[in-house]
Amino acid sequence: MEGTDPDEEEPNIRVVLEHRFYKEKSKSVKQMCDKCSTIIWGLIQTWYTCTGCYYRCHSKCLPLVTKPCVRSKVSHQAEYQLSICPESGLDSQDYRCAECRAPIALRGVPSEARQCDYTGLYYCSSCHWNDLAVVPARAIHNWDFEPRKVSRCSMRYLALMVSRPVLKLREINPLLFNYVEELVEIRKLRQDILLMKPYFITCKEAMEARLLLQLQDRQHFVENDEMYSLQDLIDIEAGRLSCSLTEIHTLFAKHIKLDCERCQAKGFVCELCKEGDVLFPFDSHTSVCTDCSAVFHRDCYYDNSTTCPKCARLSLRKQSLFQDSVAEAEP
Repeated sequence: MEGTDPDEEEPNIRVVLEHRFYKEKSKSVKQMCDKCSTIIWGLIQTWYTCTGCYYRCHSKCLPLVTKPCVRSKVSHQAEYQLSICPESGLDSQDYRCAECRAPIALRGVPSEARQCDYTGLYYCSSCHWNDLAVVPARAIHNWDFEPRKVSRCSMRYLALMVSRPVLKLREINPLLFNYVEELVEIRKLRQDILLMKPYFITCKEAMEARLLLQLQDRQHFVENDEMYSLQDLIDIEAGRLSCSLTEIHTLFAKHIKLDCERCQAKGFVCELCKEGDVLFPFDSHTSVCTDCSAVFHRDCYYDNSTTCPKCARLSLRKQSLFQDSVAEAEP
């Protein structure tokens, strides 16, 4: 129809290969099309962005998209490639781009071959824009956070994965804790927070204050002390995580030990020396019995050669109950 804006005829939502494309409204922002690698002129061209992986392209390029949405891979296979730049050679790719299969060569004829430091594969200049990203394998094995050149597909995958706690460091590289002091500090803080968690989930005041929501951006910190996200490691290396986690640890300890009478009442008295202040399992100078979870001064616990007093009482009680049940059963 004459006088009709062609942009109005384009649907707002289009689904292609699991991408969920939404039509963009911005006219002033200049973007690059992920499909044809040319500029998107928002004033005169209709363009779309995938809400899952942020793939951007012209409306005219949508039918040409051949790569499925990276978010679907993250949903079904949330794990990293953990070998450092696992190159197999351009000949193993038949001298073609690993993504679009266009002919490539190291000399740039017909198209320059660019290696992705994450996958080790080679790509054409349309699929590899020399974007920079921290590579998980280098961070875990070498504690190296220098951004490296990666393909567009790898960049989107790494961006979607960066906050997912999928790295079990003590299995992948246990020696890392011997060389990175900050990791040992963070692990201790996380272990303390897990010891604090039972106080909070049974405390009305803590639930009303929503204290555990202080860690809502790192929910795995209140679930275990083993799993890390790549963002955790980046923040540890930069010194940010230690500061923020120490503040949260201090806030949690203050609630339990000073602010809340109900939580204070769940403290322990050292049964070995029967002296000193009320103890809590997350105190730095305490030790916890692995069998009954009783808390003692660390010096008392290791200096005392006898068994745990609470365990001894529980054992005697079980024996007494057993003897009573046997006596009742006898005619």
